Amino acid sequence: MLRHRRLEHRFVTHVPDRLEPGVLYISVEYCTVSHLCCCGCGEEIVTPLSPTDWKLTYNGESVTLSPSIGNWSLNCRSHYFIERSRIAEALPWSDEEIAEGQRRNREAKRRYYGTSENSDGDSGKPKSLARSNDSNVGIWTRMMRLLRRP
Repeated sequence: MLRHRRLEHRFVTHVPDRLEPGVLYISVEYCTVSHLCCCGCGEEIVTPLSPTDWKLTYNGESVTLSPSIGNWSLNCRSHYFIERSRIAEALPWSDEEIAEGQRRNREAKRRYYGTSENSDGDSGKPKSLARSNDSNVGIWTRMMRLLRRP
């Protein structure tokens, strides 16, 4: 059962040491979103923003974070969606579903970042997320780049 049904969002540079319940802290600069678990257990949930992790959508009023939040390593094992700043409880996953989801995540990272095994002269280092392809970069990243220009 979820304690919170809605999250207030706050854009911050640094996530505070002590998080408030019901608040989603968004650090565009560090590509990180943090909040306290919506079940009320008090655990801090950190979701990295990247092409292979979570995506954040901000429409000027509310935020959506996708995919779902699955707290599989916590005792609560809560699972929920954050859509338009509202929380929707999702079905629990079995241990087999969790293992399959983790396998898919590893495979997505391998495909995106590449590996030295399948490359011609590639060092296996991640492809640059910098200015190479702005069509895949979110608006907040583009805005931050514009603000940082001399």
